This record gives sequence, structure tokens and C-alpha cells, in this order.
Amino acid sequence: MAHFAQLDTNHEVIQVIVVNNETLGHLEFPESELVGIEFCQSLYGFETIWKQTSYNSSFRFNYAGVGGRYDSELDVFIPPKPYQGWVFNEAEMKWESPTPYPIDGHFYLWNDELESWDLIAEIPQP
Repeated sequence: MAHFAQLDTNHEVIQVIVVNNETLGHLEFPESELVGIEFCQSLYGFETIWKQTSYNSSFRFNYAGVGGRYDSELDVFIPPKPYQGWVFNEAEMKWESPTPYPIDGHFYLWNDELESWDLIAEIPQP
């Protein structure tokens, strides 16, 4: 199965659909993309914008999700920003907190107001 993301005019993802491999003639990406776009446009209108996305992130770095966007310069899908203070790491194509997640074996939750990690559960150490 192949997955195609519909984009609005600002390149934001508004839906992701599955297209059967038979419909694509069993072609692999990138050859499958044009065939898939033509198929999607035949269903949703020829003015619609589509890009193929990879469920296992084998191309375009991230699987497209509703609310995310497609960056045509980088040819990647960028997920929605999870928190206001987070920054996008272009080397890894993912959002990161301004302070690293503590690596002490406990569980933390991001506090956007304080821009820090709040301890939510202490794991007993043996």
C-alpha cells in the first residue's frame, strides 16, 4: 500500500489516504508518485495537491500527518510543532525541546510555560 498526502495551498497536510499498489502498477517511489497523484486527482479534483509519503519514513524523512506541512525546498514532511518553544532540527528533521530530556531513568512531561521538563514519575533504582 502507498500513502498520499493532500496539501492545501500553504502546503499543510489536510488528509492522508491509502492507494493500492495495483493502482500504481506496483511501481516504487519516485516512479509511483506521478501515477498516484493522477489517481488521487481523479477522485478529489484535478486542482488538488498531492505528495506521496512513506509510512516507514524511507523517503521525505517523516510520515505526513494532518496538521503537518510539506517543505518543497527540503522535500520533506514536517510534523506539527508539539510545543511553542520547541525548535526544528533540520539535520534530523524533527522538533526538539530547547532543553534535553533528562536521562536519569525517570519519566518527565514537557512544561511549555516554564520551558522545562517536569518529573511525573520516579522509577525506583535497584
